[in-house]
Amino acid sequence: MEARAAISDGKGGFCIDSIEVDAPQTNEVRVRPMAAGVCHTDYQLLTVYKTPRVMGHEGAGIVESVGPGVSHVEPGDRVLLNWATPCGQCFQCQRGNQAICEARRAVPDERVRWRGEPVARSFRLGTMSTLTVVPSEGVQKIEVDIPFPSAAIVGCGVMTGYGSVVNIARVPPGASVVVIGTGGVGLNCVQGARIAGAGKIIAIDLSARRLEMARRLGATDIIQAERADKGLAAAAATVKEMTEGRGADFAFEATAVPALGVAPLAMVRNGGTAVQVSGVEEEITVDMRLFEWNKTYINPLYGGCRPDIDFPRLLALYEQGALKLDELVTTTYPLEGLAQAFEDMHAGRNDKGVLLLEEADGK
Repeated sequence: MEARAAISDGKGGFCIDSIEVDAPQTNEVRVRPMAAGVCHTDYQLLTVYKTPRVMGHEGAGIVESVGPGVSHVEPGDRVLLNWATPCGQCFQCQRGNQAICEARRAVPDERVRWRGEPVARSFRLGTMSTLTVVPSEGVQKIEVDIPFPSAAIVGCGVMTGYGSVVNIARVPPGASVVVIGTGGVGLNCVQGARIAGAGKIIAIDLSARRLEMARRLGATDIIQAERADKGLAAAAATVKEMTEGRGADFAFEATAVPALGVAPLAMVRNGGTAVQVSGVEEEITVDMRLFEWNKTYINPLYGGCRPDIDFPRLLALYEQGALKLDELVTTTYPLEGLAQAFEDMHAGRNDKGVLLLEEADGK
């Protein structure tokens, strides 16, 4: 079946073109994505992947068809698309660490073709397409009333931020929390801290606009950082002033700036916990004195996501009004507007940009 998709060229660029998507086989689901989130990871992968690939790893849509062995969804169901596709059987899955599954399932590349050749899909999903086929573990049924653009962002940025606070750090009620960076992931760290009952939530960012959004989502205090503040040392001093001179109980880094990878260590008290949420994956220099004394540093993946547990919980929190998602979607774009979405993202004009895929399919 023919579809339209954003396809990276393996050289740092992308195009919007037609692809062919086969019917689902055993334990697979073919989905019509209706909305796809746009994030920094999508842009970074333009230069990471050296071969063409259908773009996108955040999305929500409608089940078009299912293969044999699929019973948890059926055609017509509204679903979240989720890139954490745990096997359920490996060493890590058996210990509850589904986010770091050692044997994720994926649909073979041959099932999707571009210009007559097999093409991979980003994160085994390829959500920036009007049709995709994914492992059955990659879809979660939506059973609450939520717009597709809001649902689309749950499967990465929301889960990563919220899960890092609630699943990984296990922030207790009354704790003091710092969130460094209030983009899509950081804002959901703020929300996770509020939902967990944190007593003080300090948000740090360069952008006054984003800090105001952080306040609306639950930050009790804000610090507008300065670009010249190396390692956020001055901001860390302000945090200590706000926390009786000792530092916060927890600090979360959500900037993806390598130079700030260890900045949360400077924000926490002795015995505190620093969490590097944004996924910095390069060599940096660390001043070991930042670990003094008895501090813990964690570098989790995807907020410790357990799809069958976490996605129903997040959707229920949305339904209850506790998790704000509609407010995060600043601008929507047609598929052909992806370049503009990237431009707005880099300029800081959006909290979250989302592609509306039904427009690309003439609906």
